Amino acid sequence: MPLEHLPGKVFQSRPTGRRPQGRPRTRWKDYVSRSSSCLMWWIKRGLLAVCLIYVSVPFMMRLFPGIIKHLVYSHRVRVPFFIELCQPAKLYLNHTVNMYLTSEQGISLGVWHTVPESQWKEAQGKNLGWYQKSLGDGCPIVIYLHGNGGTRYAMGYHVLALDYRGFGDSSGEPTEVGLTTDALYLYHWVKARSGNSQVIFWGHSLGTGVATNTAVKLMEQGIVVDGVIIEGSFTNIRQEGANHPFAWYYLNFPGFEYFFLDPMAENDLFFPNDENLKRMRSPLLILHAEDDHIVPIHMAQQLYEIALTAQKSENRVKMIQFNGSLGYLHNGLYKDPHLPDIIREFVHSLAR
Repeated sequence: MPLEHLPGKVFQSRPTGRRPQGRPRTRWKDYVSRSSSCLMWWIKRGLLAVCLIYVSVPFMMRLFPGIIKHLVYSHRVRVPFFIELCQPAKLYLNHTVNMYLTSEQGISLGVWHTVPESQWKEAQGKNLGWYQKSLGDGCPIVIYLHGNGGTRYAMGYHVLALDYRGFGDSSGEPTEVGLTTDALYLYHWVKARSGNSQVIFWGHSLGTGVATNTAVKLMEQGIVVDGVIIEGSFTNIRQEGANHPFAWYYLNFPGFEYFFLDPMAENDLFFPNDENLKRMRSPLLILHAEDDHIVPIHMAQQLYEIALTAQKSENRVKMIQFNGSLGYLHNGLYKDPHLPDIIREFVHSLAR
């Protein structure tokens, strides 16, 4: 008889270190499998969220066309951050004064006036009246019109650097008509104090549209601006929108123009540099980097051909391309050591 069946006796087998049969065995490959399943769950839902966002953006642009306006102007993004524009001395600009002008009722514009390098020492501690009087000293005057997301910064010659309405610490909300009105006001304000001094517009990026708009408006008033410099310029805002890096993700999206480009016109956004240059008669200097990642170089080349045809003179229309190997992109032309000489030569040519 087997021992385990003997009456009154209970025999237990000795422990062997093995897991009793019937209990689940946890294996490493089971853990990896569960982890992989969890990871795939998150990946699938992440991809779904990305797809939903991708598809919803065009409809948001169309339903809320005001979004386009904020993307074009980017006036809520103020670079550099956390600076007091009203106190340029804190930025070590001891030769610059801050002032506010009223271009329209309820619109206050912040403006920096930087005097020429030759007057930096004399400018120490001077008041606003001294700066205004200095505009009539015969030195050239540059009205600098910055791009979207930018604010005032200092340059050479006499420089009036304007923050359009809604930018920097200027009041109001930006519109194309409003930005042009602000530049027109500043031009007339300068001319009233500068005598026969040359006044030149220098626009960068979005500011190129403001510069050419203003030059054409002045022509309608019988005034030809002494000179215009456009840096990082586009043909018009619609074509710039179609070539913007953000648009690359949606170029093949059904109804791309309907969703992204048509709302620009609905917001009265045109900035037609190409059409303006057909009419403008001011001497023109075009500056552009070959590796510009925001405005492709072919737009500047197209503007050059338009201006050259309109003015029929290579002496009045110049274009300087900066080699792409320099890495200046859209905002870095100020780094070029030859830029001061390029500007100086253009300004001197205006007096010939």
